[in-house]
Amino acid sequence: MEKTMKRRALWACLLVMALIAAACGDDGGDTTTTAGGEEEATTTSAAAEETTTSAAGEAELGSAERPVQVLFVPSVDNQVMVAGGEVMQQALEEATGLSYEVSIPTSYAATIEEMCAAPADTMGFIPGFGYVLANNLCGVDVAFKAVRFGFGVYWAQVLVPRDSDIDGLEDLEGLTWAIPDLGSGSGYLVPLVMLNDVGVTPGETVETGGHPNAALAVYRGDADFATTFFSPPLITDGEWQIGDPPEIPDDLIESCAPDAEGDLYCGPNQEYRVLDARASAVTDAPDIMQQVRILEISPEIPNDTLSFGPDFPPELRAQIEEALVAFAAECETDENCAWNSSIGDQDFYGWTGIEPATDAEYDTLRAVVETAGIELEDL
Repeated sequence: MEKTMKRRALWACLLVMALIAAACGDDGGDTTTTAGGEEEATTTSAAAEETTTSAAGEAELGSAERPVQVLFVPSVDNQVMVAGGEVMQQALEEATGLSYEVSIPTSYAATIEEMCAAPADTMGFIPGFGYVLANNLCGVDVAFKAVRFGFGVYWAQVLVPRDSDIDGLEDLEGLTWAIPDLGSGSGYLVPLVMLNDVGVTPGETVETGGHPNAALAVYRGDADFATTFFSPPLITDGEWQIGDPPEIPDDLIESCAPDAEGDLYCGPNQEYRVLDARASAVTDAPDIMQQVRILEISPEIPNDTLSFGPDFPPELRAQIEEALVAFAAECETDENCAWNSSIGDQDFYGWTGIEPATDAEYDTLRAVVETAGIELEDL
């Protein structure tokens, strides 16, 4: 009973903080980074030259005066996201004839706040837990989920120094914890439950602004452990299966290094390709595999989503969904497809494909909130 009450209090505080963070997004005027690389309140696309208005005199969604808002949560390097966002914007405009504005809000909470504030204009690439919060708050609706190398799920991982004597989660008591963002499912929310389940209370918690930065905090000695996303490694002569060890075999660690393209491989013949958050940090830390190891991974988490605002026009949504499916499908026959320079870039979100998703698939994450006994009217 005591543990249940603690968890209720924990999640109540967590969700209150998430809502406060979202509400504070308008205090003083949050900036968002557009695909053009500028930080500003609003921008417009130049894809359409003439003003298009509805019968009520309001600019129609998809016109230059009212572009579709495409939002990406800020979980990886901002410059990579800006460049990839431009590719996504161009592909969508060419396929649909609509105008888009791609932007990167300042946080997970700000992304959710923007979608709820513009329910008819927004589509967002948001993680599963962020989707649940957004759906609960204002009815944001999922359309697709990410596929990464055949998996529609992913995991959280706990990273520690490779030469440390940390053997289990219990050893993290009182230690400094690096996280990407307080709204990150794999980077914070799921690991928080993992730690709570074993009765561990970390020391200082440091927000680093992204999964690669959290891994780098351990690499640089700025934190004792970090939590980030885990994606299974690609194996040349086999396939990683759920239940297999998450880490690269010990005898191959010294061989791990980035190749000429910056992809992280291990083994004399590149038998393993690393795809977890450490791979995204390899530019700043080529020897991160030699310095940082995986302590443990979480249970499975549904992959991140492409979701639409609750009042997004159905006919435009169907048009955009069709364009995205075709955009991703180009990679089936062309390794140099534009998708791989956008959201499919392993330094971006690393989506190797997409598949339709339903709200029910995220009930496992929603159950965490429901089990805590939290109702929206209580907040």
